Amino acid sequence: MKKVLIVVDMQNDFVHGCLGSEEARSILPNVKKKISEYQKNGDTIIFTRDTHDENYLQSQEGKNLPVPHCILGTDGWKIADGLEVENCQYIDKPSFGWIHWDNINFDDIDEIELIGVCTDICVVSNALILKAMFPEIPITVDASCCAGVTAEKHHAALQTMESCQIHVIGE
Repeated sequence: MKKVLIVVDMQNDFVHGCLGSEEARSILPNVKKKISEYQKNGDTIIFTRDTHDENYLQSQEGKNLPVPHCILGTDGWKIADGLEVENCQYIDKPSFGWIHWDNINFDDIDEIELIGVCTDICVVSNALILKAMFPEIPITVDASCCAGVTAEKHHAALQTMESCQIHVIGE
């Protein structure tokens, strides 16, 4: 069985930095364990990185969330310590959801699993885009490896994904 793990935005700014939270820090052991399982099985691991440039505050997102974060090349943009593994792939995305998943070879993939932050923003965006682009590939989100902006928004996003036939585990 060929699987792909997509680790969404587990970057310093979302874990320890300007948009970090206790919830994001609390899932680190689960995320690390999940990555290790995929690596041990020889499955594909993809890290997404929220990626902005110096003019972030002038962007549409920056006008609505005026907190500069994940600026390309900064420490806050980097993947949180201890999560990166050899032979992984990186996607630098300028927005919540990446619309170029069709550039990734998902031929013969039996399942796509997503974990990371924020459940209610980037995880749900990418899960729904993937479901729309690849409706016949089962998509799973492990709730124990995700953190939302708030617990309520985390649970609401999980419910939304379940409504769209995305398998939610780990609740």
